[in-house]
Amino acid sequence: MLTVICPIYNEEKYIAQFLDSLLEQDYPKDDLEILLVDGMSKDKTRDVVANYTAQYPFIRLIDNPDKIVPYAMNRGIEGAKGDVIIRLDAHASYQPDYFSVLVNGLKRLHADNVGTVCKTDVLNKTPKTLAIREVLGNKFGVGNSTFRTGIDHEQEAETVPFGCWPKEVFDKYGKYDVRLVRNQDIELNKRILRGGGKIYILPDTYCTYLARETWKALAKNNYGNGKWNILTVYYTKMVSSLSIRHFIPLLFLLSLIVPLLLGLVWWPFALVSAASLLAYTGLLSAVSLKLAITKKLNFFYLLITFFVLHLSYGWGSLMGIVKLLFLRG
Repeated sequence: MLTVICPIYNEEKYIAQFLDSLLEQDYPKDDLEILLVDGMSKDKTRDVVANYTAQYPFIRLIDNPDKIVPYAMNRGIEGAKGDVIIRLDAHASYQPDYFSVLVNGLKRLHADNVGTVCKTDVLNKTPKTLAIREVLGNKFGVGNSTFRTGIDHEQEAETVPFGCWPKEVFDKYGKYDVRLVRNQDIELNKRILRGGGKIYILPDTYCTYLARETWKALAKNNYGNGKWNILTVYYTKMVSSLSIRHFIPLLFLLSLIVPLLLGLVWWPFALVSAASLLAYTGLLSAVSLKLAITKKLNFFYLLITFFVLHLSYGWGSLMGIVKLLFLRG
């Protein structure tokens, strides 16, 4: 028996495509339940879901008045009938063999969690959105995250998108940390690894994540990611709850801000900021130019997307530190 849990909130734009991809799965429907845990959506999400629950008894809607993902996942886990649990995101679609590949891989490897590559796409394809899609799948955009940049063989991993676990994993390592608005999957995976568990990423299938399509939406999302990197470390009391790549945008931003502030005392310090910005711009210009030529994308859209991604992420981390000072106070 497989239980699929998906936290949702205001997913009117994506929910039908998402559910259609689940109905196309080759996994036996008699051994499947799909739990949509809704943070009390204010758009037409619940109406769309109602059309599916009326037709398919294995799809159920559960209320999540606490709204955030950790509460949604824990409610789903507590109500799950399955021996295996998969977490999904409604901003994505899934290959027809997604469930079967993950469940079979979990059993074959005797793993505590398995996942697969998450490709990035956009719902509406324009020169700008295609540039955003490219940057979010590029190592200079998202670092050495294998589940984003791709793999060609089965391997152990620090984290995987969404996750597929034996249900008893949550008895052994604990459920989701409800203090974490973001990074709850990464923190859980780090907890599993610290406890001696094994996590694998599989090359045999994939899911497709539908990215934000404007720079404003991209900046807002990554600001939150950056902020919650700092708060995750604070709440868990462990830097190892995350990876080094999560803090690189903050270090870059500090390399701009700190020398500028010191330059108020002695102006040559400001040259360090200039050098850092010049080196960054030069590197990303070269990367953007190569992508623009090889993939026929807009150079300026690519370069601006890199800047928006990294600076919003770094600024979020800096604001996380500021918030942390107030929390500690």
